[in-house]
Amino acid sequence: MDPKDKATHSPARAALLRLVPLALLLGALVALPRFSDMAFLNAMVLVCIAALYAMGYNLLWGQAGLISFGHATYFAFGASCTIMTMAAIERGSSFPTPLLPLAGGAASFLMGLVAGWFATIRTGVYFAMITVAITELVRAIVQRWDTMFGGEAGITSIRMAWGPIGFQKLIDVYYFTLAWTVIGILLLWFLQRSPLGTVIRGIREQEERVRFLGYDTHALKTLVFAISAGVSGMAGGLLAFTNESTNVALYEGAYSTTVLINTVIGGAGVFLGPVVGATLTTLFGYYVANLTYYWLLYMGLLFMVIVVCAPRGISGLGVDAFRRLRSDAPVPWGRIVRQAAGWLAMALGCIMTIELIGAVVQPSYGALARSSGVAWPPVRVFGISWMPASPLTLGGIALLFSFGALMLRDGVVTARRNVAKLAEAIAGKPEPGP
Repeated sequence: MDPKDKATHSPARAALLRLVPLALLLGALVALPRFSDMAFLNAMVLVCIAALYAMGYNLLWGQAGLISFGHATYFAFGASCTIMTMAAIERGSSFPTPLLPLAGGAASFLMGLVAGWFATIRTGVYFAMITVAITELVRAIVQRWDTMFGGEAGITSIRMAWGPIGFQKLIDVYYFTLAWTVIGILLLWFLQRSPLGTVIRGIREQEERVRFLGYDTHALKTLVFAISAGVSGMAGGLLAFTNESTNVALYEGAYSTTVLINTVIGGAGVFLGPVVGATLTTLFGYYVANLTYYWLLYMGLLFMVIVVCAPRGISGLGVDAFRRLRSDAPVPWGRIVRQAAGWLAMALGCIMTIELIGAVVQPSYGALARSSGVAWPPVRVFGISWMPASPLTLGGIALLFSFGALMLRDGVVTARRNVAKLAEAIAGKPEPGP
């Protein structure tokens, strides 16, 4: 083959190679209901919703470089407007049921235009604080306006049939959610590849230069904010469609924290990174919540580790590993093995410490100690009985932490550098003085 032809076909071949794994993944998701039970299928519905929500949030953070601490407002408002539309359909409205997520997305898009115009006047920490203020304002209004949003009782409706589709079976809800999630991700992909996406990334890198080229950066950031809010509203609409209900609890800050955690763990710098983070955290809660009462604490520890040691997220680590394998650079297997052993020891030490302390502080443990006459009754962790006050148990935990610290000593400097970079990313550019 002529070198020119080879150069011409190589980008197309590379794009095809990237599409093959995605096509296989999509095929596996389509075939999933044939091989899974109802509980796991319901968990995958929540994964799709969380993935679309995180992708919408990442448009604002990963692409435009604007960190919002109140994005749950648009997710919840989309859910509220969707459930209201479902109630209207139940009363006889002709609105097509398959387009319900668009109702939530459009409502959140309009709200995002208004809120984004005010929020994007500032940058960095000031922008983040404005998003928090807007969230608290909207939450206060929603809590007071019971006739519209239903208060703590919320609003309920049912999924009405549309043509031959009844939407009453879980498999129908799964395919409906999966289809809208794929549509939303594709729209974000085309937006990223468009000239508008290039300008958005330019604003993130050098806003002054983009403004010098003649672009109205405030208007562009407002538009990005609104699109991000609209996609988040679509995800909220899917949640309302799935649960057939919604209430003011969706406006709480926990939903803003969740999407931030999903994006950080997955990786804001990789397009599908938030999908990875949303999948891992949702399935983590699905499986680990049944094993331990302290699963949220483990989630927080995982978040801290990712922030400090891998600020590009799990997807960033995967991309770096793939590039290293494709290059001629030698793979540092020794360092990889040491770090894996260190993190495993640290994880085991943390689990032992948390589970033992959590069991000892329970009132039932004190009652067991009094009834049995034993000062420190055994506690079962990993299916094994451990004596909490035994020198063997305490020494084993100390040994795990010491071994882990020894194996991870090379990463201390890197961790400090990553924390400094994250602080700079959150702070953004300093605002001009008065």
